[in-house]
Formats: sequence, structure tokens, C-alpha cells
Amino acid sequence: MSATQAEPIWTPSRERVENSRMRHYMAWLEQNRGLRFDDYNALWQWSVDHLEDFWASIWEYFDIRHSQPWKRVLDEQRMPGAHWFEGARLNLAEQLFRFHVEDPDHPAILSRSELRDLQSLSWGELRQQVTGLANALRSRGVKPGDRVVAYMPNIPETVVAFFACASIGAVWSSCSPDMGTSSVLDRFRQIDPKVLITVDGYRYGGKDFDRLAVVEGMCEDLPTLEHTILLPYLNAGATLPDALRWEELLQEGGDMQFEPLPFDHPLWVVYSSGTTGLPKPIVHGQGGTLLETVKGHALHLDLGPEDRFMWFTTTGWIMWNSQIGGLLVGATICLYDGNPGHPDLGTLWRFAEETGMTFFGAGAAYFMNCKKAGIEPRALARLDTLRAVGSTGSPLPEEGYHWLQDGLGDVLIAAISGGTDVAAAFVGSCPIMPVIAGEMQCRCLGIAVYALDDEGKPLDDTVGELVVTRPMPSMPLYFWNDADGKRMHESYFDMYPGLWRHGDWIRITPRGGAVIYGRSDTTINRHGIRMGTAEIYRVVEEFPEVLDSLVVDLEYLGRESYMPLFVVLRQGVSLDDELRQRLRDAIRTELSARHVPNEVIAVPEVPRTLTGKKMELPIKKLLLGLPLEKAANPDAMANPDSLKFYMDFAVRRQTG
Repeated sequence: MSATQAEPIWTPSRERVENSRMRHYMAWLEQNRGLRFDDYNALWQWSVDHLEDFWASIWEYFDIRHSQPWKRVLDEQRMPGAHWFEGARLNLAEQLFRFHVEDPDHPAILSRSELRDLQSLSWGELRQQVTGLANALRSRGVKPGDRVVAYMPNIPETVVAFFACASIGAVWSSCSPDMGTSSVLDRFRQIDPKVLITVDGYRYGGKDFDRLAVVEGMCEDLPTLEHTILLPYLNAGATLPDALRWEELLQEGGDMQFEPLPFDHPLWVVYSSGTTGLPKPIVHGQGGTLLETVKGHALHLDLGPEDRFMWFTTTGWIMWNSQIGGLLVGATICLYDGNPGHPDLGTLWRFAEETGMTFFGAGAAYFMNCKKAGIEPRALARLDTLRAVGSTGSPLPEEGYHWLQDGLGDVLIAAISGGTDVAAAFVGSCPIMPVIAGEMQCRCLGIAVYALDDEGKPLDDTVGELVVTRPMPSMPLYFWNDADGKRMHESYFDMYPGLWRHGDWIRITPRGGAVIYGRSDTTINRHGIRMGTAEIYRVVEEFPEVLDSLVVDLEYLGRESYMPLFVVLRQGVSLDDELRQRLRDAIRTELSARHVPNEVIAVPEVPRTLTGKKMELPIKKLLLGLPLEKAANPDAMANPDSLKFYMDFAVRRQTG
């Protein structure tokens, strides 16, 4: 059967379509704007052809709270540098407490971890805690624009801390406590934080990890810190020299205050690694993040105040930011901290039953692991309330769609693909459309996504570069410490001037859906967590035995993730099991367990360009099966003979 003739594996009922928030928005457009659309694709086309009208409608439809109105929606459609909703003053945190005002006991956060049983934090309690912490931070000198960093797990306190910072206008940044010291410092040192909020440790897979020594070392290496706040999480009696105590700060009195901020006031710094240099410190604005979040969560994920929403994540992944965004549409968010495979892969499914979850989100790798393990979710837990399952992080292959649909029945498979870089999904789900296995249902509203060839020509039903041709409100304001914008321009706008190139392979289907085929650049995407190759090189090449190294991630649609690390060794050194293990251990400790290579392989040379750059992308293409003439140009190389090893290696892998 051809792609054009593919049969849906799920079709929404008439009742589900009519009750969806997408259909409600379309009816609102007809009533308030005189706009009628026959189907979703017509709505999408209008949204990208009439950007200002579309985003103004989102502002009005969701009744965005503001202290000062905007003068115009968009100054001009240029990238980078578009300015949105100039003149507006608002605060993202203020949107939070418009929900459940008449029912403050309604749960805002349901949570469980390997250290804690099921807990519930009500909307009233959330407001009280955010108010207390925000006032405590203010009284200690935290002002709009100051950076507050968190070394915290996926627990309610981290959510409280974020919204307290947002209410002040402080700039948030977080890393998960399972990240190694080097990874965290490479991120936090760039932004000169004033406050660090941290736990003492965590439990994962039944094992305790004390992080106090790591935190003390971090404090010494962050000279701009004025305050450290300790939340005892692993051990109730944990202490840290000169640290403020979390529970004491929550007792701070005073009323809730929301700092009126410009639309483009920085909200947070998130990190997406390129292939060279430190992780990119990406700054998103309060207003753009707010608009994109409410649009995406309400219209595309079909979430509202009666929903219970989980996207399993850590605080070091953009899906944490997305998960807490559920609160901005009034949903109850469900947080799980720990190993999803401990004591078995049924843990999250049982958590779904326990919380009455309506939306279960996770990385595609998690669902495929469940499938391989023979997990039957409905045999493990009652999932009567579940109506949607979200998948992201890496492409979900067709068999993953079928496993979810066969195992869960009448649920929407909300597969999405976006980026840390824009804190948004480019392509994703639509509750009024059928689901085709292996395919994301639509291009998201207001996002002009296309597949382009190398010359910048649009492609129909053919794999090309994922490119966004018109501005989005949630695109980065700037990179921290990138005053002239050079690094941001090189990251997204070099290949197609004036257009955003994201670095994914994409195919737009005849139905208007999309298939993502993995990264087109060399950024490593392991189990949904991105890391630049430069971060791995910094660890590996500190070894005196290693002269040079090359790493590629061969993840591709429908294939098992495979990441080899190639090392050039000093003369007289052999790659034995002991050295392999030390390299793996160093990557696990300094970076993350997710980025430990599948294999460590000794090579004679690392291929380099005439200007000395490692040829990661050509080697990746070669190992994915492209012929040499399409993967690399030996005439543009400093050492073309080095390719022979990788050509032979590719043949060995393909022939098994």
C-alpha cells in the first residue's frame, strides 16, 4: 500500500471531534472573525498565511491576562529579529491562577517518586507556596533579569520554584541531578546565576545518589552565587554550609505579586548542544512561551481543566518545561521522579491508574522498550480514563503506533516533534484528524514548516531539511553571551538565509502530515536528550591515551539507536577492556548515562576537512548506507585516505 493510500489506525468519533478544543476554536473563529474552514489543513494554511491575525486570535481566544495592551502583533516577518506584541505587559505566572478559583482544593500536581508515595498539591497550596517562595526571593534581592538555577528532580518543589521565579521576572534554568558536574557547570557558568536551588541527592532504580559533595563543588565554581537554597530530598537531615532551608522560605508572608513584564522579557535559559563549543544557552521570552504553550496544549493536545497530564521527563529536557505548561491551561499535572523501569516497566502505567491520568506522554524509546519487554498496559493497570498518549524525543516507528493502538484501544496517539530551540512542536497531533501509523498528523498552527532540498526548493512527499519559513513567537530571543547574534545565526540561519533550518529530516505527506527521520546534523539525540559531540570530546580527549576522537549517532526511523565512539590512540597504547570501561565511566559520570557509546572502536585517523573540522556528518551518512560519492568529497579533505576504515566498517555493519 502506498503512503497516499495508507489506512488510519484510529479515527476520532463525531462526539470527540465536536467536544474538542480545536473544534471549539474553529467555531469561535467563525462566530468572531467570520472565518469558516472546511478542515484542519485549511485552518493551518490560514494560520501561516495570516500570521498576525492568527496570533491575535490566540491572544483573544485564550483571554491572555495583561497589564498593558499590545500596539501591534508583529513588526515585520524577518528571522532572526522579529518583535512580537510590542507594548504589551504581562506575566506568565499570572495566567496560572485563573483556574479552579472556586475550587482551590482541586489537585494542581499529583506526584510520586522512588522516595515518596503519591502526593497531591492543590491549586490553593500551589498558590500559597509560589507566593511564599517568590516573596522570600524578593526579600533577598532577586530582581527581574536575575538568574536562578535549579539542580532539582521532577518533583512539585521544582514547579513551585519555577513559577515563583517567573512571577518576579527572574530568569530560570534547570539541570537534572543525574547530570554530571562538567555538564551542569558548562551550562550554569555561562549565565552567572545569583541563586542556586538544589536537592541533596535522589534515588534512581532503587539506588541512592548523594549529591552534596557535587553541589559544594558547584557552588565554588559559580562565583556569582549569592544564595543557595537546599531542599533535603534524599535525607531529611541533610545540611549544606550557609544554605537557606527550603521549608523556611515557604513561610514568608505577604501577598502574591506579578511583575508586569514586556512580552519579550526572558523567561528561562535552556540548552541545546551543537557540534562545537559549549552548550548553546537559548533564551525564550515570557510572552512567546506563554502563547505557544496554551495554543499547543489546548488545541493540539486537547488539554483543559478536567485533564490529568503527564509527560515523563527529567528537568534537563525541554519536555519538563512542556509538562509544567499543562498548568497554564488548567490541567492537573502528574509528575514521576525515578527510573520508569524500576521495579519493572509497568511502573508508569500503574501511576497512570493511580492518578486517573487522561494523557500519558513519554519518549518513543520508552514505548518501544515496553513493546520489546512484552508489556501489556491494560493487563497491568486500569486505564479507563486515558484518552491520549504522547510520544516524542525520537521518531516512533510504525510498529510502535500499532503496539500503542492495539494495547490501549480508543486513544489518540499524539506523536509530536519540535525542539528545545523553540520550546514548541513543529509537527504534532490534531484531535479532529485520523492517525496514520508512523506519521504525525499535522503541521502545528502558526508554524510554517516545509521540507526543502539543498537548493532551498520545497519538496512534496519527499525527505528534505525541516525548515520554518516564517517567524514564531517562541523562537529564541537570543543566546546568552552572543551579543552580535553570530552564534545563533550560525546555528539556524546559515544554510538558508532568513529561514530557520532545524537540523531534522522531514517528509510532508499528501495528507498534510509529517514523518521525521532523525537528525540531519551531528547533534546526538539519545532517548530524547540532545548533547553536542563537543561535550563528549572534552571528556574523552582528556584521557592521555586518546589523541583524537569522533562520535556519531546513527539513530534513524525504525532502527535501533546505535552510537559508536571512534578513538585514535597514542602510539603504544592498545584499546583493551579496561580502557574502554574507563572511557564509558567518564562519559557516564561527567555527562550522562544516556550518552555512553554502544561501542568504543580504535581507528587510525579521524577524517578532517581542509580547515581541520571533524567530518561527523559525512561519516554519519556513510555509516547510514550512503555511497561515498554522496557522503563525502575527498578533494575537500585534509586526509582522504582516512575514509577507507569507515567505508569498510560500514560494509561490515550492513552485511552483519
